Amino acid sequence: MGSRFHIRTYGCQMNVHDSEKLANLLHHSGLRAAETEDLADILVINTCSIRDKAENQLYSDLGALRAWKDAGPERIIGVGGCVAQQVGDSLLKRFHHLDFVFGTHNLRLVPSMVDAARSGDRSRGGGGRFCAGRRAETAETRSLERFDLPGLHPESRTGEQGRAFVTVMEGCDMFCSFCIVPTTRGREISRPAAMIVEEVRNLAAEGVREVTLLGQTVNAYGRHAERRRQSEASGTMAFPELLAELDSIPGIERIRYTSPHPLFFDAGLIAAHAALEHLCPHVHLPVQSGSDAILARMRRRYTRNDYLEIIQALRKSVPDLAITTDLIVGFPGESEADFMETLDLVKRVGFVDSYSFKYSARPGTAAASFTDSVDSGEAQRRLEALQAVQRELTLTHHRGRVGERVRVLIQGESRRGAGQLCGRDPHHRLVNLSPQTDGSAVQVRPGEIREVEIVEATPHSLIGTLTPSSGEMRSTLVSTVPP
Repeated sequence: MGSRFHIRTYGCQMNVHDSEKLANLLHHSGLRAAETEDLADILVINTCSIRDKAENQLYSDLGALRAWKDAGPERIIGVGGCVAQQVGDSLLKRFHHLDFVFGTHNLRLVPSMVDAARSGDRSRGGGGRFCAGRRAETAETRSLERFDLPGLHPESRTGEQGRAFVTVMEGCDMFCSFCIVPTTRGREISRPAAMIVEEVRNLAAEGVREVTLLGQTVNAYGRHAERRRQSEASGTMAFPELLAELDSIPGIERIRYTSPHPLFFDAGLIAAHAALEHLCPHVHLPVQSGSDAILARMRRRYTRNDYLEIIQALRKSVPDLAITTDLIVGFPGESEADFMETLDLVKRVGFVDSYSFKYSARPGTAAASFTDSVDSGEAQRRLEALQAVQRELTLTHHRGRVGERVRVLIQGESRRGAGQLCGRDPHHRLVNLSPQTDGSAVQVRPGEIREVEIVEATPHSLIGTLTPSSGEMRSTLVSTVPP
């Protein structure tokens, strides 16, 4: 033992991508990934603190992991991500079997932390105790060093062929009253465009056909005045210009981005959706509430009408655009009238899908001090009412897609089983491939883009069959896909 690691990941796509970066770093340091925690002797938990449920899950997991740690004297546990950035050393004080903690900006330090823990390096723990192998590192930095990571190790290739996440910026300067991200991820910092373009070119050479650009407010990329004045030195550019650069890279057939902020959704970005060949016809644009009063309390810096004008302009630019969103119900002070405005906006926009949540207070945010909370039972009722409306909108949209022919990027095995595969169409809708007419398994592999005819709609996905001509439309396969 002593050479295998396993990573647990909670939270958003940024966390998922951070775990991919972390795995790549550990591979470069000579470690190997274990398929299960029982086969690992190094366990890293990448945490989320956007909602209290995820944070409480971490505390529960760490308590249960004492037995895992005791089962192997060489076993090591580390915690990173947003909870680690927020609470730091207090995790070491609370959980004596935890070996190291690292912040969101310090992924590159993890291999050295693992080495220190394995060699018995001792650093000051909580409460005046000395604890073998412990080190806490949560210091915030705006240095571009956080983006200076090694290239993809051969063993770091994931099973989801053909797709990749690419970080373009980190942090957030918006300070919405409900959000902990500026505390856990820090202030905005944009990655140099040349570094992004190089990464995407390398991914294309590896067989990646779809890239998703990531950032807490991704369309704020390079926006600050001081960065505009120093744009030549910093290497940043306007977000639509970055999209245009990536659109021209040979081999890249799809470009997505998440999550944009309505405040920075300008005319240039709207025009890019009409002009760029490979920019997908899907926008995930968080609105959070349909009430101007609640949007103001949330510090979102736009109004209901501002949001609707963006949607109108987008649909004029790309008529078949699929729009999804994020919504919070039960925010402090939300009246029944406020909630009804949210329901009305959801129906007006006709969101294809949405991620909706009951508000949960996060320590350190402005909203945590609000005293006019909404009763939990009432918030749950509103959430269920909202989700019922969304289910009907989603199903209606899916039914309208039956009979279409779409190009689907195959991801892997479907949850429906029975030899079925699944993938995503350009609108980011999940498409399950039904078995062949003779009942045999679908003969395609992850990483291919295939033409599919939509034959059935469900509330959660589309169901399709390969078209007769699809054998002539195979994309270049990822070289590491097994036969």
